[in-house]
Amino acid sequence: MDWRFEAVVVPVADMDRARQFYEQAGFHLDVDHRAGDFRVIQVTPVGSACSVILMRNLGAPGSLQGLHLVVRDIDAARAALVARGIEVSDVYHFEDGAQSPGPDPDRADYGSFLSFSDPDGNGWMVQEVRSRPS
Repeated sequence: MDWRFEAVVVPVADMDRARQFYEQAGFHLDVDHRAGDFRVIQVTPVGSACSVILMRNLGAPGSLQGLHLVVRDIDAARAALVARGIEVSDVYHFEDGAQSPGPDPDRADYGSFLSFSDPDGNGWMVQEVRSRPS
């Protein structure tokens, strides 16, 4: 039996602002559903099997930290986010237990990172895995 993780709920304060941010970041809009006061927005990073569901007042907006996106080229991913107007960290790696600037010197899988936050402060990590098939 397959068990697929296909959605994560991200708490936000302003649905329209959140939708605009995630679309600006390059996520595909799957659905924006309203039923009275209830609204759910689902967006999906390009190439991902896991979607993000934006919901208002579900937990504290900005309380979700450490969500990971995996890319084959961290430099290209950073350039794409910057080109879309998203504020992102510089690329970094860990050396001797401390964060160091630049990509992993060996470009080892799972060794290079960057980070960004949505307008509510939900934190995202982007991690380079070059060996993963496209």
